[in-house]
Amino acid sequence: MQTIDHLFEKALGLLRQLIATPSFSKSEEQTAALIARFLEAEGVTVTIAGNNVLACNRHWKEGLPCYLLNSHHDTVKPAPSYTRDPFAAEVENGRLYGLGSNDAGGPLVALIATFLYFYDEENLPFNLQLAATAEEEISGSGGIESVLPLLGCINGALVGEPTQMQLAVAERGLLVIDAVATGRAGHAARQEGDNALYKAVRDITRLQSMRFERVSPLLGPVTAQATVLETENKAHNVVPAHCRFVIDVRVNELYTLEEVLALLRNELESELSPRSTRLRSSVIADGHPLVQAGKTMGGSVYGSPTTSDKALMPFPALKIGPGDSARSHTANEWIALDELKDGISRYIELLKHLL
Repeated sequence: MQTIDHLFEKALGLLRQLIATPSFSKSEEQTAALIARFLEAEGVTVTIAGNNVLACNRHWKEGLPCYLLNSHHDTVKPAPSYTRDPFAAEVENGRLYGLGSNDAGGPLVALIATFLYFYDEENLPFNLQLAATAEEEISGSGGIESVLPLLGCINGALVGEPTQMQLAVAERGLLVIDAVATGRAGHAARQEGDNALYKAVRDITRLQSMRFERVSPLLGPVTAQATVLETENKAHNVVPAHCRFVIDVRVNELYTLEEVLALLRNELESELSPRSTRLRSSVIADGHPLVQAGKTMGGSVYGSPTTSDKALMPFPALKIGPGDSARSHTANEWIALDELKDGISRYIELLKHLL
């Protein structure tokens, strides 16, 4: 069995290679190949599906519970305010700098190290699957969603995201709505037409005062914000016939996306069209073995305002990982080396509680 120190050195080396290899969403071919080569060099048999890399523990036994270790290897594009080379993977003052170091390279390599720790164990009371997936940053269909049929029955998942190793047991769902207010075009000087812009503004004012009754102790209330407003007009003297706006809705686990959409349609005049109903709110039960193990280790539970691949999983999932969500997508992104090593240690300890 490999030591934590040995696994940390391997994980750090892999993370530096991942940072140095651009892997924007939908263009993760090189990092997928890199992860596959790393695992194969460790004696692991891998399956590559699109830009996703999958593996199972060596001594898989049918009938045992199965736990999934999942994180993503795609990144956003670097923020314009970077003052460092985002692909240099520089270590300075105990920190590793680089694009994706914190979100979610650190959690990913820590989970890979954890998988290697248990990989050769012959008498595990559970099976382990590893999934290093693509397109998480855009919630794309070519990521975790595309490989769900290959995973079989999953009893619980650890989703690697930067949570400071605290237990994100719940996560808000996301509903993005395209709204169209319809009026009638006319000449502004003659006070003609029916101004669609005014109709949209009335709806946005209603939206601002809406309150959703069910408030979650973990995720708080449902929130809805108008984020974009536009008409097709370029001329100043034409009353617009159509005005489009976008509503960003963050949904707690006490509502379905369909319920929230129905409530909004009942309240607003504009025509509402959801872009997707895939990113649903989720919660893992307090009594689930993964949550109980994390709490035994001193972890605190909370509801996460951000969305991850947890939203696309039809099985219980606990979001947890080294790093800090506040650093995600920021210039000069970094993860502390101590955070990475502690993440490996704590992931392993958490799974040992299931033995």
